[in-house]
Amino acid sequence: MTRYHCAHAWLPTGAADDVLVEIAGGRFTAVTPNTPVGAAEGAVRLPGLTLPGLANAHSHAFHRALRGRTQHGRGTFWTWRQQMYSVASALDPDSYYALARAVYAEMALAGITCVGEFHYLHHGPGGRPYDDPNAMGQALLAAAADVGIRITLLDTLYLTAGVDGRPLEGVQLRFGDGSLDAWSDRFERLKAGPHARVGAAAHSVRAVPADVLGVFATRTEGLPTHLHLSEQRAENEACHARHGCTPTELLADRGLLGERVTAVHATHLTDTDRSELGDTGTGVCFCPTTERDLADGIGHARALVDAGSPLSLGSDSHAVVDLFEEARGVEMHERLHTEHRGHFTGAELLDAATMAGHASLGWPDAGSITPGARADLVTVALDSRRTAGAELDAIAFVAAAADVRHVVADGRAVVRDGVHTALPDIGRALVEAIR
Repeated sequence: MTRYHCAHAWLPTGAADDVLVEIAGGRFTAVTPNTPVGAAEGAVRLPGLTLPGLANAHSHAFHRALRGRTQHGRGTFWTWRQQMYSVASALDPDSYYALARAVYAEMALAGITCVGEFHYLHHGPGGRPYDDPNAMGQALLAAAADVGIRITLLDTLYLTAGVDGRPLEGVQLRFGDGSLDAWSDRFERLKAGPHARVGAAAHSVRAVPADVLGVFATRTEGLPTHLHLSEQRAENEACHARHGCTPTELLADRGLLGERVTAVHATHLTDTDRSELGDTGTGVCFCPTTERDLADGIGHARALVDAGSPLSLGSDSHAVVDLFEEARGVEMHERLHTEHRGHFTGAELLDAATMAGHASLGWPDAGSITPGARADLVTVALDSRRTAGAELDAIAFVAAAADVRHVVADGRAVVRDGVHTALPDIGRALVEAIR
């Protein structure tokens, strides 16, 4: 058994003081608030505020190589995408493993104990499968294991280059399996270790034909399933031109909504779209730092949550790897477009970053410091230049990834005193992988 004594901890009821946490077999066995330090002899002392593990519900690991390299002149999401394709063209299983390992270690330093990897870079140049057709996915699974975090590999169906059914070309050929049956055959061969889950994704209504969506929904029933939804106005316009409806309405018609489904971005929605998502319990994942970096627009998170959609958070392109900044961005974007403050409480934002994120990735037993849950702990300093003087329930509004001091994932310490235990020099690892 391992024991931690938390100066403060975020429990399901909110912040509590002097919390003794006991762990065995990677699970919390006891959580006892108001335990004096003297009664916790032998326990590892965690100063600051200890939170449940954070869940990054939307990641494209290879996009990390673009940080600081796409800020020249003007442009749009579509011009940025051409630079993204250039990175995708250069990777193989070995180089992808090296990059993903460094990226996932960066996430661990930020308090992320579980990542949802929206994975569509499947094949070699020209779309030629590797000897192991899941070599790229296996590289991602291995990278997460080697830095001590959990992963849900959201293996992605990607068949067309547009809503009009144009065929894939160029680098996009690496993303596609050619048909739903071929994707299913490869998907069924994926093997996940104890640190991993395999989920599914439909890239978008641009990349999956309407007549395939319904069959895909049936084949993936019961699995965590994610998809990009209405990130760009151009996607909505193309869907209207082709099908006479919004992307959300198309998904509803094909049965690809529901409690197991998470719609990523959900930026440009109608009131009817929001009702459709909420009424079916479909989750939404917002990625504010990427959405503003790519000039996507501002989504209406509060309206979606009020309609019934659980909210999770992701770092997407990794322009920033900091779920506190993502959480804060949700609230601040609401303030900008409404000119009012106070749309989300600190507790709601922490829930999006912890329990809701884990649930969307198929880990409902994580994201809470409670007996029986997976033993994830993230300790945030309360004496940094950002957090000093803050009330505990406002930590989501002031903290940053740099304030994370200790991280425990499934009972194993992966960050101590701000240093990753397996990859101490993450900066160097990132430089070498990106080069």
